[in-house]
Formats: sequence, C-alpha cells, structure tokens
Amino acid sequence: MEKSWKSYDSGPFYDELITPAGRPRVAARRAVNLLQGLGGEEMAARRAAAELAIREMGISFTIYSEGKNIDRSWPFDIIPRVIPGKEWDLVSEGLNQRTRALNAFINDIYNKQRILKDKVVPADIVLDSTNYKPQCAGISPRYGAWAHICGTDLVRDKDGKFYVLEDNLRVPSGVSYMVENREITKRILPELFENYSIRPVDDYPAQLYTMLASLSPREHKRPCIVVLTPGIYNSAYFEHAFLAQGMGAELVEGSDLFVDDDDCLYMRTVGGPERVDVVYRRIDDEFIDPEAFRSDSILGVPGIMRAWKKGNVAIANAPGSGVADDKVVYAFVPDMIRYYLKEEPKLASVKTWLCMDPKHRDYVLANLDKLVVKPANESGGYGIMVGPRATKATRAKFAKLIEENPRNYIAQPTLALSTAPTYLEDSVEPRHLDLRPFILSGKNVWVTPGGLTRVALVKGSLVVNSSQGGGSKDTWIVEGSQ
Repeated sequence: MEKSWKSYDSGPFYDELITPAGRPRVAARRAVNLLQGLGGEEMAARRAAAELAIREMGISFTIYSEGKNIDRSWPFDIIPRVIPGKEWDLVSEGLNQRTRALNAFINDIYNKQRILKDKVVPADIVLDSTNYKPQCAGISPRYGAWAHICGTDLVRDKDGKFYVLEDNLRVPSGVSYMVENREITKRILPELFENYSIRPVDDYPAQLYTMLASLSPREHKRPCIVVLTPGIYNSAYFEHAFLAQGMGAELVEGSDLFVDDDDCLYMRTVGGPERVDVVYRRIDDEFIDPEAFRSDSILGVPGIMRAWKKGNVAIANAPGSGVADDKVVYAFVPDMIRYYLKEEPKLASVKTWLCMDPKHRDYVLANLDKLVVKPANESGGYGIMVGPRATKATRAKFAKLIEENPRNYIAQPTLALSTAPTYLEDSVEPRHLDLRPFILSGKNVWVTPGGLTRVALVKGSLVVNSSQGGGSKDTWIVEGSQ
C-alpha cells in the first residue's frame, strides 16, 4: 500500500490531492498522511466496513439492462476528495450567478421572450426544442424560480480550473448519495474528522424543505409538502424515499393525489383528503398530467397543471423548466448571464460546437477523432461518443447521425479530466472524476458545499455515471490551510 502511494503518478492530468512533484496538496495533507500510514490490511478492512455500511443503510441504485431492473449497492471509494474553502467560495458564486440567469431565461421564454426578440438566442433553438412546453406559456412561478433544484456538472481540466460541463434542470438526481457518502466516511474514517474543519452536507434535507416551504401559495407555519415519485421501480427511488423522510414530507405516487372542482390539489389520507401546497416532483414533464401532456400516463395527476396555473399549488421543478436543460441551449448560457444580469460569467463553460451551424458541423465532422459528441437531450452518459477512444465504425455512425439530425448534436473538446487517488483492489491509483453540486432556488439561492463526486472506476475511462460503471466518493470543502 505504501509503495502504491510513493509510485502514484497522475500523468499529464491535474490531480485533486497530489501535486506533480508527488506531494500532498496543502488542503489534503493531513488526510493523505493518515491514509498513507494505513497498511494494506487496514485499508481493506476500512473498505469492507464501508461495504457493510452501504448494505445496512440500504444505499442502492438501479440499472436498466436488457429489460430487467437490477438493484446494486452504491459503488463507493473510501478516499475523500478535498477542495479548499476559498476556492469553493468562488465556484459557489459562479453557480449562484448561473442559476439566477437560467431561471430568468426560463421565465422570459414562457412570457415576453425578450431574449429571442433581441436575437441573443436563436428562436428556433428554443421553440423547436422537445423540452419547450407551450402549456406553460404565461406562467410566472413565485420568485420567478422555475428550476428550484439544479444539478450542475463541473469538471476540472489540466489547468486545474473548474468548467461547467452541463446543467441539469429537469429532475436532477444524486444528492442523497452526496449526504450518504459523508455518513459512510464518518463511520469508517472517524479519525480524519478530528483535525479537519469540513463544511457539513447533512443539512441538505432541511435546506430543501426551507426552499420548498417558501414556494407555498398559502401562509402556513408548516405547509403540506409531498414528494411525487413514479414508484419503487424507478432508478432513483432510494433518493425519493431518503429526501421525503429527511424533510418529514409524504412520499406519494400519482394515484395518491387528486384535483378537486376548485382546482386545488389534495392527498388521500386515512383521515380524509388533505390539501397539498407544494409538490417536489420526480416525474418527467410528459407524465405529470395526462390532461396536459401524455394522455396514456398513469404516473401523474389529472388536473395538476390546472391547479399549478391557478397558483393553488407549487411544483418543483416547475413544468417546462427543461427548456434550459438542453446541450444546445447550454452554449448560450454565458450570453444569458450578460443579458439578464449585466455581469460577466464567473464560471467558464466548455467550448461547444453546434452541429446545426454549417461551419461548426463541418469542423466537427472533420475532427470526430478528437472531439466528444453528445445528443442534446440525453442523460446518464448515454448516446455519447468520445472520439479519441471510439472505433472508426462508431465515428462513421455518429457522422451519419449528425448529418441526419444536426440540431440534436453538439461537440466539445476531449477534456483532460482531473484525477484523484482511488483505492482499487490492494493499491491506490488515479481515476478521472467530475462533480455535481446542487443549487436550490426559491426565496433565496443556496449552493451545496461541494456536491456529488463521481469517479470513473475503469482505468483511463472518462465516463463517471454510475449507470455506466462509475463510482463515487465523499467531497470535502475544508476551511483554512489544514
């Protein structure tokens, strides 16, 4: 074990814990020194303890494979990621700014559409998007907040700088694992917490409750808040139950709710109907209301859109917020920040080529072996081609897809994602990772201290999604130099 630490080499990549000279970074020094002092047997024992805790706590996720739902224990790496507090404060300011601009954009699109009239963003990109919902036109939710819970994916490039990779504004998931990762780390490495001042993340359910309560259309000391889930077979059901329990809210399915003749939403209870003030929905737009969207949906609530439009219930995230959750729209977020906030972006975006633009498309098709190609509206790491690692046949396939439907594809440079020491088998090796902080927007905007770090457990892989074989680790935002 000691040998693998001494020979640790992240190559040309920025490493989160270890400098190019092989020494621990200042903020991570105490953690690395302690971990280096643990022998191979002790590290294996700590990992076994983590796996036991995960089973005992029932932390799982679901993979959809070949028509089957496979529940798996959460893949967890015991070595934490450490980020200095001063550095994170700047990132947090950038996330706050970005989320405010995105909410202003969504509110504008469903009302005056000033940004389209001023030709800052091409109208067809927005109005032809599958995520633009005409049913939401004319609505302006409380505080102008549409994407109340945003999961923004960040990566560090070889320059050590954070970049925004994408914004998840529809039904972002993963925050429960951020909280549970901290709980596991406290259990298996308690001595690490003795000498560190680490910003807490276990108050997320309380912060979420406060934000949701601020949306209530009725003045109540304790509004009725429900978490609307598609059910136990959804891949994120563990998280739905975790957050409902953490907030003291009811976990409901569509059949548990109904809309009355006055367009108010009610929950069926053993004591009779109870009026609902706020719905934290974990169901996609298309399935939330069979009256307004897909008529064959059995997951949603008939009439809930009527209740929302009349201001009788708040829905988070608001229907239609996915109009800004599009990898083509992503390319215009810096312009949105300048347009709505009259500020320069505090966080950089990754350079993006839009295949719908003929010049961009020509460049992408000529450089498929160097670029990452992504569909505009997929998630979970599906449908992506990493050019340098793709076969000729795969690149030819994507060239055809781009030519057939250029609006649906963007391309970005293949980033040199940062690495972090990861405990695998009986050695410590560098693995690539990203970070998903969560931003809550209601009466106020609040950013999680850190977020969910996802790790590509396969050597050399850049795909970090758990559905694609990735894992996770605890993320520390630490005060002072430590």
